[in-house]
Amino acid sequence: MQISYLKCKISETKLFIKFVNIYLLMNKVILGLILVNVLTSIKGFDDQAFFNKFKFQVGKILEGEKIRMLTSGFLHADWMHLGFNMYALYLFGGGVAIRFGNIKFILIYLVSLLFGSLYALYRNNKNYYYSAIGASGAVSGIMFASILLFPGKLYSFIFFPFFSFPAYALGIGYILYSIYGMKKQLGNVGHSAHLGGAIGGFVITLLLKPGVIHNNPKMLLLLGGIILVFLLFGSKIDDKM
Repeated sequence: MQISYLKCKISETKLFIKFVNIYLLMNKVILGLILVNVLTSIKGFDDQAFFNKFKFQVGKILEGEKIRMLTSGFLHADWMHLGFNMYALYLFGGGVAIRFGNIKFILIYLVSLLFGSLYALYRNNKNYYYSAIGASGAVSGIMFASILLFPGKLYSFIFFPFFSFPAYALGIGYILYSIYGMKKQLGNVGHSAHLGGAIGGFVITLLLKPGVIHNNPKMLLLLGGIILVFLLFGSKIDDKM
């Protein structure tokens, strides 16, 4: 009995040390963004008036409440929604923060968030009651900044632990899935904000660090081509969610 108790305590100590190491290694700006997202989301979980006041809602934004395009990116529907977005921010954000520095990292994050909101507004401007929340647009932009910086980096995910994907393949798949998701209206997901955020991250990364073109020119041309074709012909795709 005492041995089992000791093993349990050792496991708990190892887990605690693991989280301490993650904290020490994590960029403080990323940690700060995660903290802000957690605190505002918890407030939204418990306070419906606060949630309704700051969520993305087309009608309210068109009436002049533009701040919702920013504040909605710090609210989440539930713990799973929050956890998934913050895990993705942690997963992709480290390398981006190191390469760009804290100020430019925040710039990429906020520009991507606003691109996501702007595109969601454009796609749903006739749907007065369309609403959305979540950091997905901002995180999508950070993900695409990471893809442009490290196109050959391999990723494996919780749902596919035995498979690894190169970053450039992930980027191409993400863009195509977002377009398909808008067309088919898949799930209770704001595909337009995801796509807008990804495009925002792609563009701002190229502007801030044009040298990334040389990392994988073919991948960049393919991604850029898909985005360009979509922007030219995307009006034919309905996103009524």
